[in-house]
Parts: sequence; C-alpha cells; structure tokens
Amino acid sequence: MAGFPEVKVAPFTYVSHVLAVASAAMVLVWCIHFRGGLAFESTNKSLIFNIHPVLMLIGFIIVGSEAIMSYKTLPLSHEVNKVIHLTLHAIALVLGAVGIYAAFKFHNESGIDNLYSLHSWVGLGTFCLYGIQWIFGFVTFFFPGASPTLRGKSLPWHVLFGLFVYILAIATAELGFLEKLTFLESSGLYKYSSESFLVNFTALVVIFLGASVVISAIAPAHVDAPQGYSSISEN
Repeated sequence: MAGFPEVKVAPFTYVSHVLAVASAAMVLVWCIHFRGGLAFESTNKSLIFNIHPVLMLIGFIIVGSEAIMSYKTLPLSHEVNKVIHLTLHAIALVLGAVGIYAAFKFHNESGIDNLYSLHSWVGLGTFCLYGIQWIFGFVTFFFPGASPTLRGKSLPWHVLFGLFVYILAIATAELGFLEKLTFLESSGLYKYSSESFLVNFTALVVIFLGASVVISAIAPAHVDAPQGYSSISEN
C-alpha cells in the first residue's frame, strides 16, 4: 500500500511472533502462578475467571494476529493461505466465545453484575464485529464466493475493517488489564508488587504486538511489490 515503499514486512512479522510468545507466557504466569490456576468448575471462582484473560489473549488476539499475518508469513499458494486465514480466525472466534463464557460464568456464580463496564461493552461489541467480519469474508471470498469484480471492490474494505476490529480487540485487552489490576489493587494488592508489574508489562507487550501486526498487514511483502490491491482472479 502507498506510504510504505521502504518498509520490509519480514522483520515486523518476526517481532510479532516473538511478542506473541512473550505475551502468552506472561499471561499464563500471571493466571497460573500468581492467580492460582485455571478451572471451569471450582469453589474458588477466581480460577474460573482466569480462563477469560488466557483465552482472550492467546485465543482471540494471538491466533487472530497469526491469521492476519498468514498471507505475509506463509510461502504457500493464495488458496491455501486463504483457508489458513479463515481457519485461524474461526479458531480465534471459538476460543474468544469460550473466554467470554468464562467471564459470564464467573460473574453469575460470584453474584457480580454483567456488562456494567466499558471493557465489557467494547469487548462484546468487538466480538460481534469480529463474527460479522468472518461471515462476510467466508461468504464473499470462500463459499459461495462473490463475483471477481465484487471481490476486488470488497477486499480493501475487508482488510480495513479487519484491522479496525483487530485494533478494537487490542484496546479491549488493555481495558481489561487495567480494570482487573485496579480491582486487585483496591482489594489489597501492592501497587509495586511483582504481579502488578507483570500485568502492566504484559499490557505493554500486547500494545507492541498489535502495532507490529498492523504494520505487517499494511506494508508490502517486498519493497518492490506493486502498491495497492491487485485484481482478483476467477479462481
């Protein structure tokens, strides 16, 4: 796309993979080591909640990140990459749905109201938009598939809307980290504890992950690659 003639995409995809692994490890350390573990059924309801940040980050954001970058990182045919892109986004949706279910389950079993915070509002809206984006992509580009002309016209908007939803997901994660850490600190967690620092650093890593993924998506795969979107073939 115009505006990035000298940017090579490969370094940003490598950085994205490293940050994805780092953020996954950090959220697992937080929820397992500091918060006691993960469970769908437990007398300790916090263990049920812990499923939420793990699946929303690893399942929704990280798998979603890999789906966005799949066209740039996998040296496969366009059709194979399209199936991988679609499948990874479907996995992200399923894991995100389970993560949202865990949050509702925790609230219901703990006697906490649902959908009262900005995090929950933006998060649920983002999840719905993600689902709409996936359905649109499936119907338009996979099956039954629109005409080549319509696909060509739809592709830039599909990419733009997809990045918008992805940025919303990153913002939702940041709101979630802030909200949970605020609750923990108001309940007695020392503001300069190792857990507090871990949560804050995890949130920072997620921001850098989001930025590197967006750059990877909008930069051309090669500096001499044609700028803009090419026409879509009949296949």
